[in-house]
Amino acid sequence: MNIILVSSRLKTAKTLHLTPRFLLGAVLGFIFLSFVTSFVFSWIGIRFNLPFASDLVALVQQQHNQKNEEYLRDNVSSMAVKLGEMQAQVLRLDSLSERISKLSGVPLPKNELGSKPAKDGKDGKGGPLVRPAAPLSAAELQREIDRLGELVDQRSDELTALESQLMERRIKTSLLPTIVPIEADHVGSSFGRRIDPIAGIGAMHEGIDFVAETGTRVIASAGGVVALAEYHPQYGKMIEIDHGNEFSSRYAHLSNISVKTGQIVRRGQTIGASGNTGRSTGPHLHFEVRFKGVAQNPARFLQMGVQTALATPAVAAKQPGLSGQDAKRKR
Repeated sequence: MNIILVSSRLKTAKTLHLTPRFLLGAVLGFIFLSFVTSFVFSWIGIRFNLPFASDLVALVQQQHNQKNEEYLRDNVSSMAVKLGEMQAQVLRLDSLSERISKLSGVPLPKNELGSKPAKDGKDGKGGPLVRPAAPLSAAELQREIDRLGELVDQRSDELTALESQLMERRIKTSLLPTIVPIEADHVGSSFGRRIDPIAGIGAMHEGIDFVAETGTRVIASAGGVVALAEYHPQYGKMIEIDHGNEFSSRYAHLSNISVKTGQIVRRGQTIGASGNTGRSTGPHLHFEVRFKGVAQNPARFLQMGVQTALATPAVAAKQPGLSGQDAKRKR
């Protein structure tokens, strides 16, 4: 950069050459001079106790402290809001866990103190009245937030474990014949020893007889594969469903068969209609449950289905063969 200086006194012009190094030095010199000047004035004000210098330093310090207080106040307020939200979340998780536990019958794990929460939500509490303490500091709020965070994680793990148990129970229940297979008027004969209605001698009855009009819909008590769908001299028109895990169910004395051998059926699917075929004295459905080919008491499995349905009233109302009065008696 060239600067030309022209004077009225001089007939010639002078030229100044400004190099980048010269400009950089000038800027650094100006900054250094400003810093030294500020330092000198501050030192003089403090050394000789000049009012304007002390006031200036105090004003700067006050503004700095005010900004720090505002920053801390905002942080503490946001932390307090977050703490309240986490406390509300913990309460919601506790309430949800208790409701799921009641509906499913799966007990909740013990809390941190090793005792279960009160059933009505009102634990015994007491102690002398103490005046409220000072507001929590930022460090105390952070510790409380960390503690609640761990508590939320713990409750989430408990709900995950509860969900796994419910899923396992649901899978096991869906593979067992637990649905009442027909809308029956009443039970004619239960499982166990009885007087045979045709021979008139003591004999073992390997199922439950549901008395119903001919043509009443019969459904699969559980999902599976149709192992047999044919006429039997004793059972009449009979269906046998293999549910896996060596469990099977039989539906005998039918008037109509709606499925074929080898067909996959769903839980609750219509498979036939009740009748009076085979060795029978009247229209009804003979229902059996077998494990490894051995007859079991079907009432044990049907009771499992009733208990599961009663956990949800809307489902209980849809259970075939289970009226509202029966559900109340089961309760």
